Amino acid sequence: MGLAILKQNVQDWITQQWVILFGEKVDEETSNWLLGPFGTKSGIGEKFIQELAHKEELNQDKSTHAKGILQSINQLKLPQTELDKLSENVIDFYENTSTYNLDLKVKWNPFFKGFGVLLRLLFSNRIEQLNVPIKNNKDSKAVTSEIICLLDGQTKKVKRTIWLRTFKTSGQVVYSGVYETCTIPKGQTCVKAIFPLPNGNATVILSPSVGKNGELILTSSGKTIGDSGFYFLLNDSKGNKWTKFISSFKDKLVVSSENGSIKAVQTLTLWRFRVLSLEYQINKKHSKY
Repeated sequence: MGLAILKQNVQDWITQQWVILFGEKVDEETSNWLLGPFGTKSGIGEKFIQELAHKEELNQDKSTHAKGILQSINQLKLPQTELDKLSENVIDFYENTSTYNLDLKVKWNPFFKGFGVLLRLLFSNRIEQLNVPIKNNKDSKAVTSEIICLLDGQTKKVKRTIWLRTFKTSGQVVYSGVYETCTIPKGQTCVKAIFPLPNGNATVILSPSVGKNGELILTSSGKTIGDSGFYFLLNDSKGNKWTKFISSFKDKLVVSSENGSIKAVQTLTLWRFRVLSLEYQINKKHSKY
């Protein structure tokens, strides 16, 4: 059995040892679809971006041109019939994310709000990650949306895309995630969102589809390792990688467009109970400011 790295915060050690006890060792040769950057003990947030660029010998793209979560919607490899239905506004958002502003509304299930408080006290504030507001807010909160592309020094091609979201009023990091696509073992292309944590990460793999009204639907609802879903990954004290698939935790994101305005509704469920709903109102920067 593996042992989590000892020299770190006790709450991090406990959660990592839980992953080792109840998870599985990762075969790196066959699990490239799952692997992604790990955080360090010194913090996540913006510091992680600098550390990642240094570690992988990448250069930050300082150009002012529009940058997207995806370089092209074709990376999703949707069937042509679905791609033809997909809203052009939704496509533009994914390909030119940096040109949009976000406003966020939060609605907790009161039975799970205590979990959110515990998450913030033990982890979020300290590691600058997953800082979801605890209070439900009827009025939306403005969120900055920065796309940071890290380029290969020789080819100048994008190797890593980070989506950094912070609250405009406080500057507090809401999410800092590495976004890319991957092909899961069953052969489907999915969106992979990697949120670095101390000595590991939380990875959400989302299966894409297109709704009848042209909305993009991303779901993580698999049943076992190898499916779309929520994964914890970490390095143990000997450098071995471990993962725990959380099958009870589901994530559904619906990004739609109506009358030129884009809305994204994210619903997180645990054991089929709604835990949290996040609603983003998305507008072109020049149209609002």
